[in-house]
Amino acid sequence: MNAPVEFARAVCPHDCPDTCAMRVTVQGGRAIKVVGDPDHPPTQGVLCTKVSRYADRVHHPRRLTTPMRRVGPKGEGRFEPISWDEALHLAGERLSEIAARAPEAILPYSYAGTMGFVQGDSIAQRFFHKLGASQLDRTICAAAGAAGLKYTYGASLGMHTEFFAESELILIWGANPIASNLHFWTRAQEAKRNGARLIAIDPYRSLTAEKCHQHIALRPGTDGALALGMMHVLIAEEMLDRAYIADHTLGFEQLNARALAYPPSRAAQICGIEEQVIVDLARLYGRTKKAAIRLNYGMQRVRGGGNAVRAIACLPSLTGAWRERAGGMLLSSSGWAPVDSHALSRPDLMPGWPSQPARVINMNAIGDALCHPGDATFGPKIEAIVVYNSNPVAVAPDSARVASGFAREDLFTIVLEHFQTDTADYADLLLPATTQLEHLDIHKSYGHTHVMVNLPAIAPVGEARPNTEIFRGIARSMNLDEPALYDSDETVAKSALRWNDPLLEGVTWDTLKRDGWAKLKVSDAPFANGGFRTPSGKCEFFSERLAQAGLEPVPDYLPPYESADGSPDLAERYPLAMISPPARNFLNSTFVNVDSLRATEGEPHLDMHPADACERGINDGDQVRIFNDRGSMQARVRVTGKSREGLVVGLSIWWKKLAPDGRNANEVTSQALTDLGGSATFYDCLVEVERA
Repeated sequence: MNAPVEFARAVCPHDCPDTCAMRVTVQGGRAIKVVGDPDHPPTQGVLCTKVSRYADRVHHPRRLTTPMRRVGPKGEGRFEPISWDEALHLAGERLSEIAARAPEAILPYSYAGTMGFVQGDSIAQRFFHKLGASQLDRTICAAAGAAGLKYTYGASLGMHTEFFAESELILIWGANPIASNLHFWTRAQEAKRNGARLIAIDPYRSLTAEKCHQHIALRPGTDGALALGMMHVLIAEEMLDRAYIADHTLGFEQLNARALAYPPSRAAQICGIEEQVIVDLARLYGRTKKAAIRLNYGMQRVRGGGNAVRAIACLPSLTGAWRERAGGMLLSSSGWAPVDSHALSRPDLMPGWPSQPARVINMNAIGDALCHPGDATFGPKIEAIVVYNSNPVAVAPDSARVASGFAREDLFTIVLEHFQTDTADYADLLLPATTQLEHLDIHKSYGHTHVMVNLPAIAPVGEARPNTEIFRGIARSMNLDEPALYDSDETVAKSALRWNDPLLEGVTWDTLKRDGWAKLKVSDAPFANGGFRTPSGKCEFFSERLAQAGLEPVPDYLPPYESADGSPDLAERYPLAMISPPARNFLNSTFVNVDSLRATEGEPHLDMHPADACERGINDGDQVRIFNDRGSMQARVRVTGKSREGLVVGLSIWWKKLAPDGRNANEVTSQALTDLGGSATFYDCLVEVERA
């Protein structure tokens, strides 16, 4: 007799703006099917190719289901199974010994393996705060853009995704939504059918760019110059909403002076495009009432990323596009959610808080940090690292340096994981964590304005435990007596939001659990009448906060660190710019081990312009070596006009051990940081390419 079929609601946990609602079919304790929830307005019943196979990931034959202890050299990935009692005892014993001497010698490392508040950084953050461990500056993906928005709009705020369907012009800037924002792309296609013009601004002719009316292939890292060149035209030809500028912006005179220094001729030279392209783009933008910009994070992964976001974010306020619900800009909507970050992470548990918080280490410099011997400036050498919700050996820049740090025999490494990733191979303790279908969580989105709840659909697979329970177990083994470390997942979830905020009017934890989601009460055109969250309440072209920090208060163009403008000597030796956007079938390093998805990607590829290939005697299909002073990787070259001349594109991020040469794109990326936010500069990278 067949087991009965049951259905459960869930939320996609991955680092994607869509934050889809999922329906899970369960039979005999197994998830047998995962589909998009048709009742959830942003999801509309559709999941991406990756997440539609989520049940395969949950019940994957190589899923980690028991605690393990290393038995071979670090990096070889040889382990033996042990009990949870043994694992927690070993973790508690080693961490207690280090914490008693130098708590800052302990470092957490996590990012967006799950976007949930509960399994992300709630009990985990409380645990490290209580120890007085070093803090991690979690800036690897979006911090430059978030800083740009903070200093311009006051927070990560933007227009509603659904109203892009009504737009008359959509600039898809630094984004490939077919691969990374499917539900926005659905709305953009609806707008296109209704007569809207779609323009892709991207160094690479992505799948999305191919389907737009126009593709503007600028040089990597020059987006700020393009925005300033557009401003010059808007100002010179008086395509401005003077009333909106007067009422709802701050610092127009300063921005005006900056824009006048970037005539289209100068901006075109910087961007490597035709001057008329900038003039025509600015005129079209300035004359279109319902003009919308979908900005994404690729364009801010360069030295001047924060300034570039600031410059682009000024455009809708210059033209008054914010007056329309189908006008404005969206990079992130995450700032709308009334999250109670203090209640979640409890920074007050730090021994020196707030006057003497623990040392902060930027996650993009993890390679240097792990290799640092410790001194009076740096502080104590890192002796223990606990990795969860991340795979730094694959995803962090300057990968050889990262692997060298993790290979230290005197570094005690704990990894919480679903699979034996590149980082897991270096663990001393490898602990099996639950997936989204096996635990409770609560989510916001950075692509829409719903808050959502995830309820467990099945029991934990094998001996897997939620992140929260693992950290509670380590805390018990260390005899820590702080009550906040032992709050239940439901208690933590209830604390995640400020329920009395007007944006959550009528919503409670109980109604959210019942309904699965709730739409925040954000007005259709949120900045039609100003109301930005800056200190002035206006869109700040000039930021007094930046000025007080000794930084440039008005958006400007900063050339990439690694470019002919930024470092001509380096460009002589390594004349090709390289970017490494996500492959369609991967999400950061997640899903790389799903055989069907990896088979679709085939092998690591490098797209190269025919002129660059010809100059190097490289033919389509050749195996090539991509290299600079930091390292090298190999890939199969595709000679194609999708890549502009002088640019190579390596879709990422492969697990290193699943790549033919055991390396990926981060062998050549650097630990340099962005102008604002301390973010990674993955796309600020010069290389040379030769036949392997």
